Amino acid sequence: MTPYRQGNDRARARRRPAPPDPRPGDGAGHEWLWGWHTVVAALENPTRGPAWRLLASPERARRLEARLGVLADLETLPAAAISQNLPGGAVHQGVALRAAPIAPTALADLAEPAHGFLVMLDQITDPQNVGAIFRSAAAFGARGLILQDRHAPPLAGALAKAAAGAVDKIPHAREVNLSRALERLEAMGWRAIGLEADAPLALDETLDAAPTVLVLGSEGEGLRRLVREHCDAMTRIPMRGGFDSLNVSAAAAVAFYELARSTR
Repeated sequence: MTPYRQGNDRARARRRPAPPDPRPGDGAGHEWLWGWHTVVAALENPTRGPAWRLLASPERARRLEARLGVLADLETLPAAAISQNLPGGAVHQGVALRAAPIAPTALADLAEPAHGFLVMLDQITDPQNVGAIFRSAAAFGARGLILQDRHAPPLAGALAKAAAGAVDKIPHAREVNLSRALERLEAMGWRAIGLEADAPLALDETLDAAPTVLVLGSEGEGLRRLVREHCDAMTRIPMRGGFDSLNVSAAAAVAFYELARSTR
């Protein structure tokens, strides 16, 4: 099977890691977020809990407090000083937040009652792609995303920036075994459709009004065998322009549009 191709993970991996935070102690386990939409969505998400550190340029500080009221923990810094706390190349737009991770939702809470569509990511590890998938899933009304517990990147940093706040707007579940998760979803009334470039059926031939889990495969390898075997059908996006595949986040957006039209 031909997987939907991903971006260049190796090039992105060469980015230097974030420097140690200058304030030791109670921020252990917290994650940096940056970018206006990302930080505002996190601050407006009550499940995040209190922020540990909030940095903003003077202009962004005024905008934050105009929107959210007085923020006791807000530190006003020049943009260059904010950059020193973040990975090289982070486009922070004058605002950054170090916050507790988002707690995942239980699969049953995400999936019951069965209606609409869910998205499952099978070992997709590129943060830019995962973030873009979150953003599109939120835009087209997905019920939520299902990620692997051990083979998915943290919902922070570049991923959260690419998601533009969607990681705080759409719930996600984490499952150790995706095949077993699909079995549980089937028992709840869901059917699973896997997306691959050389699947026998086109997307419009596969979708109906039934509650659907769209399963997207990993960079380079596509869906793993056991996950594929737990799909009720495999489908592809027809392409007439001379290309035989799309980046997985672009393919996901096309599929989400069709799912939003088809499912109930």
